[in-house]
Amino acid sequence: MPIKKILVVDDSPTERYFLSELLTRHGYAVSVAESAEDAGGKIRSAPPDLILMDVVMPGQNGFQFTRELARDPATQAIPVIICTSKSQQTDRIWGLRQGARDYVTKPVKAEELLEKIAALG
Repeated sequence: MPIKKILVVDDSPTERYFLSELLTRHGYAVSVAESAEDAGGKIRSAPPDLILMDVVMPGQNGFQFTRELARDPATQAIPVIICTSKSQQTDRIWGLRQGARDYVTKPVKAEELLEKIAALG
């Protein structure tokens, strides 16, 4: 399934803007959420083709929300790329164990992110 609609889940307005601009310029339809709770409603009403997930957010963190999405039959087919400042190898392994398909560290390199998205599509 080609990836057209991407949901960016990040509590940082700067990161949401940067990622939205980058992805829109490359032809993706982008929606944003500032928390896992906000994202949950958007995913149910209009499921995206891909989710870019921050980890450090108020309330439910990105690892917890990724695990929840991966275990739910209604959302487990939606790929998640974790997009975070947590750059330790243990964080990467943990994120992938929660069900993420890939892991990108901030500051995001545009070319790297776009290649990872293309590889999933």
